[in-house]
Amino acid sequence: MPKTLITGGAGFIGGHLSARLLGEGHEIVLVDNLSRGVQDETLTALSERPGFSVKVADLRDPDSLGDIGSDFTHMFHFAALLGVQNVLDRPAAVLRENVSMLETMLDVAARQSALERFVFPSTSEVYVGTQQHFELPIPSPETTPLAVSPLEHPRTSYMLSKIYGEALVHQSGLPFTIVRPHNFYGPRMGLAHVVPQLLQRIHDAADGDELVVYSMDHRRTFCFIDDAVEYLVRLLGPGGAGGTFNIGVQTPEVTIGELAELLIAIVGRELKIVPGETTPGSPPRRCPDMTRTIGATGHAPAVSLEQGARRTYDWYRDRVFAGGGLSAR
Repeated sequence: MPKTLITGGAGFIGGHLSARLLGEGHEIVLVDNLSRGVQDETLTALSERPGFSVKVADLRDPDSLGDIGSDFTHMFHFAALLGVQNVLDRPAAVLRENVSMLETMLDVAARQSALERFVFPSTSEVYVGTQQHFELPIPSPETTPLAVSPLEHPRTSYMLSKIYGEALVHQSGLPFTIVRPHNFYGPRMGLAHVVPQLLQRIHDAADGDELVVYSMDHRRTFCFIDDAVEYLVRLLGPGGAGGTFNIGVQTPEVTIGELAELLIAIVGRELKIVPGETTPGSPPRRCPDMTRTIGATGHAPAVSLEQGARRTYDWYRDRVFAGGGLSAR
């Protein structure tokens, strides 16, 4: 039986990935300090399934892992200090702690007796420096040379911790896959992200109200969590070994204003969109070239933006907006 360790696993991606891998016969051990993930109905339901367990530990203190074992076949390292507020308020901690946590898990991975894959989630932020200083191809392929944005900017800290992390993984001697997520969204992702944040503001508004939309002209593509998980699972196969892969969707590319219009229609409100300020440091355009990933996995995105947004709204409306439930961050 495959045995999989997922750090930061109580969060948005870890919960969905755990459910999928359990269904494919994996034994799952989640490691989380529960600073962002939550003990909600999702984790409760997972905990009732055989082969699933949660270990509460803080990777900034390697001793908190105890004897985690040496029989894992797969490891996903999602644990990281992230989020706009952390990046802006604590850039030094973002740099130090993200590197430290990765070093801890690389040491754990090196002790495994039959490790087949160490999966390191990097970030689409690695392309920001190239976009600022040079001509970044859009859609952006993984082979794009990476440049660093100004080191004195706090936002650089997260991107730089992930670039350095990619280098550490390459030089680790472990069997690895590096992924660069692009705008995942879906149920249980928390409210500090553009899709659920807009959905909450629209849900709470009354017909005739104004909706302020920030960075309205910035363009993005959005990947529903089911498609993201499909890519993650398929990249565990031979096609993902030793490679770096964008995970996202290449089309449609929409402005944040167009996204807001779609979400208003889904919620069923009549609102006036008012342009807000542009978020400092936010790239005006971000779109992954998915050629390599689709070639390696044979998977093309199956959930449209409208379908995914409706499913996301239904979940938040019933469990969070009206039900007062918790949501991972």
